Amino acid sequence: MQRVRAFRRVWQLLKPSCEGASKQANSSSCIRRNYSQGPGSFGLLFDIDGVLVRGKTLIPAAKQCFENLVDRNGNYRVPVVFVTNAGNCMRQAKAEHLSHLLEVEVSPDQVMLSHSPLRMFTQFHKMRVLVSGQGPIEEVAHNLGFEDVVTIDMLRDAYPVLDVVDHERRPKDGIPPSKGLRPIDAVILFGEPIRWETNLQLIVDVLLTSGNPDNNWNSMQTRHIPVLACNMDLLWMAEAKNPRFGHGMFLVCLESLYKKVTGYELKYEALIGKPSVVTYNYAELLIRQQAERLGWTTPVKRLYAIGDNPMADVYGANLYNHYLQASHREQPDSSTGVERPADSAGDASKITRAKGNLPERCSSILVCTGVYSRDQQETVTEQRIFHGHRDFRFDPSLLQPSFVVQDVKEAVDLVFQEEGWPLQ
Repeated sequence: MQRVRAFRRVWQLLKPSCEGASKQANSSSCIRRNYSQGPGSFGLLFDIDGVLVRGKTLIPAAKQCFENLVDRNGNYRVPVVFVTNAGNCMRQAKAEHLSHLLEVEVSPDQVMLSHSPLRMFTQFHKMRVLVSGQGPIEEVAHNLGFEDVVTIDMLRDAYPVLDVVDHERRPKDGIPPSKGLRPIDAVILFGEPIRWETNLQLIVDVLLTSGNPDNNWNSMQTRHIPVLACNMDLLWMAEAKNPRFGHGMFLVCLESLYKKVTGYELKYEALIGKPSVVTYNYAELLIRQQAERLGWTTPVKRLYAIGDNPMADVYGANLYNHYLQASHREQPDSSTGVERPADSAGDASKITRAKGNLPERCSSILVCTGVYSRDQQETVTEQRIFHGHRDFRFDPSLLQPSFVVQDVKEAVDLVFQEEGWPLQ
């Protein structure tokens, strides 16, 4: 399988898929919302967990800040896109949840989940893919364009003797025959599953048998079927006082198990979600579409990414800002902080586009209501423990936010002051 390196084709793939999503979101079955008319040249990218909510609980400052983002009629004043590494749901469900919590209308075309860029990975859409995660992942996969989807439960049902860590789940009356499945062509990791031991075991089975668990393990093989992973967050913030394990922790386990068994590194065809550049390219396109609906005739020149996680939100926004600067200089950026060749997460950063259409910069704003807190003993740039993914090189400069504020309301107030916009 050839790695995902079709740089010049990505923009052609990305634009139709996003336009299609926008048309769908504007249909009569989706939320319809209007925009306040007026000139502008900036857009806002909001993280969700730790910025707007803690688990299912709204952070009070979130509701307050949206009073500045909509006019008295509830129309948006500036382009807004919610960029989250969550991925175990549909965009429609996330938009409805945000609409309810924030008491403003949020449309699916304003929501970007960690897996959203998979719409443009069309070379995998006709393959048989094994999907891992929780929630309606089969429906999510089909919605993204994948046509032949196999879940972990379907694989367990076909091969009843594979999942034996939990003795209660072992076959009780003899050894049932395997039903067999056509070989798996690729693995899609949407998010952390519920039963880690089951998913880790079966994914390793698939990787070591070239997608066919009827075969014997081949731990000496140097290549495996493609793996695409969404959401690299090691930690995330819910209602608990301290951060919780995220999908990045599951990936650490999978990578460690694969290397322990084979002696080789697990290779990813693509790493998607923050902090990858492909995620911010996709989000920037959604921002420009929002600006067009807003009636703005000037390009969006500045983006402000508001988040609580230094590794995901700050690192990602700064990485994208490096890409923007390199694009305007018309030379490749050699300091992106990502190791090659595993930077397939950043493949869409090679989109061929007139540099005049790109924003001038992307600023990172770190809030203290989630993973990061001002009470931490070490500053962001002095962290000795790297919480980023294995394939992203530790670069302290990329962990330095443009601004540090207490909460999301303070972040929006700061942006309006930077842009010379009046606060309502």
